[in-house]
Amino acid sequence: MVRARLLFTPWVIAVHGLGTTRELAMNVMGFLHRNRVPVLALAYRGDRGAPRSPDGLNHLGETEWRDLDAAIRYAVRYGARQVVLLGWSTGATMALRAAARSELRDRVSGLVLDSPVLSWEATLRALAAARRTPSALLPLAVRAAQGRTGLYGDRDAATPPAAGLRVPALVIHGPDDTVAPWGLSRHLADTRPDMVALHRVAGAPHGAMWNADPPAYEEALRRFLVPLM
Repeated sequence: MVRARLLFTPWVIAVHGLGTTRELAMNVMGFLHRNRVPVLALAYRGDRGAPRSPDGLNHLGETEWRDLDAAIRYAVRYGARQVVLLGWSTGATMALRAAARSELRDRVSGLVLDSPVLSWEATLRALAAARRTPSALLPLAVRAAQGRTGLYGDRDAATPPAAGLRVPALVIHGPDDTVAPWGLSRHLADTRPDMVALHRVAGAPHGAMWNADPPAYEEALRRFLVPLM
Protein backbone atom coordinates (compact mmCIF):
# COMPACT_ATOMS: atom_id res chain seq x y z
CA MET A 1 0.00 0.00 0.00
CA VAL A 2 2.85 2.40 0.78
CA ARG A 3 4.47 1.69 -2.61
CA ALA A 4 1.14 2.42 -4.36
CA ARG A 5 0.72 5.69 -2.47
CA LEU A 6 4.26 6.80 -3.38
CA LEU A 7 3.60 5.92 -7.02
CA PHE A 8 0.76 8.43 -7.25
CA THR A 9 2.14 11.07 -4.88
CA PRO A 10 3.33 14.15 -6.79
CA TRP A 11 6.93 15.21 -6.42
CA VAL A 12 7.60 18.59 -4.83
CA ILE A 13 10.25 20.58 -6.67
CA ALA A 14 11.60 23.23 -4.30
CA VAL A 15 13.30 26.30 -5.74
CA HIS A 16 14.95 28.99 -3.65
CA GLY A 17 15.05 32.68 -4.51
CA LEU A 18 16.75 35.97 -3.85
CA GLY A 19 19.92 35.81 -1.75
CA THR A 20 19.51 32.20 -0.56
CA THR A 21 20.58 28.69 -1.56
CA ARG A 22 18.79 25.41 -2.03
CA GLU A 23 19.42 24.64 1.65
CA LEU A 24 16.41 26.89 2.34
CA ALA A 25 14.24 23.91 1.42
CA MET A 26 15.51 22.11 4.55
CA ASN A 27 12.86 24.07 6.49
CA VAL A 28 10.12 21.92 4.97
CA MET A 29 12.04 18.70 4.31
CA GLY A 30 11.05 17.15 7.63
CA PHE A 31 7.36 17.81 7.04
CA LEU A 32 7.47 16.47 3.47
CA HIS A 33 9.47 13.40 4.53
CA ARG A 34 6.95 12.56 7.26
CA ASN A 35 4.23 12.72 4.64
CA ARG A 36 6.21 10.53 2.20
CA VAL A 37 6.41 13.21 -0.47
CA PRO A 38 9.40 12.94 -2.84
CA VAL A 39 11.34 16.22 -2.97
CA LEU A 40 13.82 17.65 -5.46
CA ALA A 41 15.60 20.78 -4.15
CA LEU A 42 16.91 22.70 -7.11
CA ALA A 43 20.23 24.48 -7.64
CA TYR A 44 20.22 26.62 -10.75
CA ARG A 45 22.39 28.94 -12.83
CA GLY A 46 24.50 31.24 -10.71
CA ASP A 47 24.37 29.01 -7.61
CA ARG A 48 27.59 27.76 -6.08
CA GLY A 49 28.68 24.69 -8.03
CA ALA A 50 26.21 25.36 -10.86
CA PRO A 51 26.98 26.89 -14.27
CA ARG A 52 26.85 30.65 -14.59
CA SER A 53 24.13 32.40 -16.55
CA PRO A 54 25.26 32.80 -20.19
CA ASP A 55 25.52 36.58 -19.72
CA GLY A 56 26.67 36.36 -16.09
CA LEU A 57 23.54 38.19 -14.86
CA ASN A 58 20.72 37.27 -12.52
CA HIS A 59 17.37 37.92 -14.21
CA LEU A 60 15.17 37.53 -11.11
CA GLY A 61 13.55 34.36 -12.44
CA GLU A 62 12.73 35.63 -15.93
CA THR A 63 15.29 33.35 -17.59
CA GLU A 64 16.18 31.08 -14.65
CA TRP A 65 12.78 29.39 -14.92
CA ARG A 66 14.26 27.27 -17.71
CA ASP A 67 16.38 25.48 -15.11
CA LEU A 68 13.20 24.68 -13.21
CA ASP A 69 11.78 23.38 -16.48
CA ALA A 70 14.79 21.06 -16.72
CA ALA A 71 14.07 19.86 -13.17
CA ILE A 72 10.46 19.05 -14.15
CA ARG A 73 11.80 17.01 -17.08
CA TYR A 74 14.16 15.20 -14.73
CA ALA A 75 11.37 14.38 -12.28
CA VAL A 76 9.09 13.06 -15.04
CA ARG A 77 11.94 11.01 -16.52
CA TYR A 78 12.45 9.32 -13.16
CA GLY A 79 8.83 8.49 -12.46
CA ALA A 80 6.92 11.59 -11.36
CA ARG A 81 3.45 11.67 -12.84
CA GLN A 82 2.72 15.12 -11.42
CA VAL A 83 4.80 17.81 -9.71
CA VAL A 84 4.06 20.61 -7.28
CA LEU A 85 6.35 23.62 -7.62
CA LEU A 86 7.31 25.22 -4.30
CA GLY A 87 9.12 28.53 -4.78
CA TRP A 88 10.40 31.22 -2.46
CA SER A 89 10.81 34.85 -3.61
CA THR A 90 12.13 34.83 -7.20
CA GLY A 91 11.83 31.04 -7.01
CA ALA A 92 8.07 31.68 -6.92
CA THR A 93 8.51 33.79 -10.08
CA MET A 94 10.24 30.81 -11.67
CA ALA A 95 7.40 28.52 -10.60
CA LEU A 96 4.79 30.79 -12.18
CA ARG A 97 6.79 31.04 -15.40
CA ALA A 98 7.37 27.28 -15.62
CA ALA A 99 3.70 26.53 -14.94
CA ALA A 100 2.73 28.85 -17.79
CA ARG A 101 5.51 28.18 -20.33
CA SER A 102 6.96 24.70 -19.84
CA GLU A 103 6.18 22.09 -22.48
CA LEU A 104 5.45 19.81 -19.52
CA ARG A 105 3.10 22.27 -17.80
CA ASP A 106 0.35 19.63 -17.90
CA ARG A 107 2.41 17.72 -15.31
CA VAL A 108 2.27 20.66 -12.86
CA SER A 109 -0.64 20.02 -10.49
CA GLY A 110 -0.09 22.87 -8.03
CA LEU A 111 2.03 25.85 -6.95
CA VAL A 112 3.18 26.95 -3.51
CA LEU A 113 4.40 30.55 -3.63
CA ASP A 114 6.23 31.78 -0.54
CA SER A 115 6.96 35.53 -0.41
CA PRO A 116 6.46 35.69 -4.19
CA VAL A 117 8.11 38.37 -6.29
CA LEU A 118 5.16 39.25 -8.54
CA SER A 119 6.67 42.51 -9.83
CA TRP A 120 10.44 42.67 -10.18
CA GLU A 121 10.26 46.46 -10.57
CA ALA A 122 8.49 46.87 -7.22
CA THR A 123 11.06 44.58 -5.62
CA LEU A 124 13.98 46.53 -7.07
CA ARG A 125 12.46 49.72 -5.67
CA ALA A 126 12.02 48.08 -2.26
CA LEU A 127 15.63 46.89 -2.23
CA ALA A 128 16.89 50.32 -3.22
CA ALA A 129 14.79 51.95 -0.49
CA ALA A 130 16.08 49.43 2.07
CA ARG A 131 19.58 50.62 1.25
CA ARG A 132 18.48 54.15 2.12
CA THR A 133 18.57 55.38 -1.45
CA PRO A 134 17.09 58.92 -1.46
CA SER A 135 13.61 58.94 -3.00
CA ALA A 136 14.72 61.34 -5.73
CA LEU A 137 17.36 58.81 -6.81
CA LEU A 138 15.12 55.73 -6.76
CA PRO A 139 14.38 55.83 -10.52
CA LEU A 140 18.11 55.95 -11.25
CA ALA A 141 18.76 53.09 -8.84
CA VAL A 142 16.08 50.99 -10.53
CA ARG A 143 17.57 51.71 -13.95
CA ALA A 144 21.00 50.70 -12.71
CA ALA A 145 19.56 47.44 -11.40
CA GLN A 146 17.80 46.92 -14.72
CA GLY A 147 21.15 47.19 -16.42
CA ARG A 148 22.63 44.59 -14.05
CA THR A 149 19.74 42.16 -14.57
CA GLY A 150 18.94 42.80 -18.23
CA LEU A 151 15.27 43.53 -17.43
CA TYR A 152 13.56 46.45 -19.13
CA GLY A 153 9.92 47.35 -18.72
CA ASP A 154 7.79 45.53 -16.18
CA ARG A 155 6.82 42.40 -18.08
CA ASP A 156 4.94 41.17 -15.03
CA ALA A 157 2.63 44.18 -15.22
CA ALA A 158 1.96 43.46 -18.89
CA THR A 159 1.10 39.82 -18.15
CA PRO A 160 -0.37 39.54 -14.64
CA PRO A 161 0.35 36.18 -12.96
CA ALA A 162 -3.35 35.55 -12.42
CA ALA A 163 -4.08 35.79 -16.14
CA GLY A 164 -2.61 32.42 -17.08
CA LEU A 165 -3.03 30.52 -13.80
CA ARG A 166 -4.31 27.03 -14.63
CA VAL A 167 -3.54 25.08 -11.44
CA PRO A 168 -4.32 25.60 -7.75
CA ALA A 169 -1.89 27.85 -5.91
CA LEU A 170 -1.16 28.42 -2.24
CA VAL A 171 0.35 31.85 -1.55
CA ILE A 172 2.13 32.18 1.81
CA HIS A 173 2.97 35.80 2.52
CA GLY A 174 2.54 38.64 4.98
CA PRO A 175 2.36 42.42 5.31
CA ASP A 176 5.78 42.73 6.99
CA ASP A 177 7.68 41.67 3.87
CA THR A 178 9.60 44.77 2.77
CA VAL A 179 11.07 43.17 -0.39
CA ALA A 180 8.09 41.65 -2.21
CA PRO A 181 4.95 43.78 -1.71
CA TRP A 182 2.23 41.96 0.22
CA GLY A 183 -0.48 43.89 -1.63
CA LEU A 184 0.34 42.09 -4.90
CA SER A 185 -0.16 38.69 -3.28
CA ARG A 186 -3.46 39.81 -1.79
CA HIS A 187 -4.54 41.13 -5.20
CA LEU A 188 -3.59 37.82 -6.82
CA ALA A 189 -5.77 35.95 -4.33
CA ASP A 190 -8.65 38.41 -4.74
CA THR A 191 -8.45 38.17 -8.54
CA ARG A 192 -8.51 34.38 -8.68
CA PRO A 193 -10.32 33.06 -5.60
CA ASP A 194 -11.18 29.98 -7.65
CA MET A 195 -7.50 29.05 -7.90
CA VAL A 196 -5.58 30.86 -5.16
CA ALA A 197 -5.57 30.24 -1.39
CA LEU A 198 -3.80 32.90 0.67
CA HIS A 199 -2.15 32.08 4.01
CA ARG A 200 -1.30 35.33 5.79
CA VAL A 201 1.73 35.40 8.08
CA ALA A 202 2.30 38.35 10.39
CA GLY A 203 5.68 39.48 11.65
CA ALA A 204 7.79 37.66 9.06
CA PRO A 205 10.45 39.23 6.82
CA HIS A 206 10.94 38.26 3.20
CA GLY A 207 11.34 34.53 2.64
CA ALA A 208 10.95 33.67 6.34
CA MET A 209 7.25 32.76 6.51
CA TRP A 210 8.00 29.27 7.87
CA ASN A 211 10.29 30.66 10.57
CA ALA A 212 7.52 32.86 11.98
CA ASP A 213 5.16 29.96 12.72
CA PRO A 214 6.29 26.49 11.55
CA PRO A 215 3.17 24.56 12.73
CA ALA A 216 0.73 26.94 11.01
CA TYR A 217 2.86 26.98 7.85
CA GLU A 218 3.00 23.19 7.69
CA GLU A 219 -0.72 22.85 8.36
CA ALA A 220 -1.50 25.23 5.47
CA LEU A 221 0.87 23.21 3.29
CA ARG A 222 -0.75 19.94 4.38
CA ARG A 223 -4.26 21.15 3.59
CA PHE A 224 -3.10 22.28 0.16
CA LEU A 225 -1.20 19.11 -0.73
CA VAL A 226 -3.64 16.46 0.50
CA PRO A 227 -6.22 16.96 -2.31
CA LEU A 228 -3.40 16.73 -4.88
CA MET A 229 -2.25 13.31 -3.67
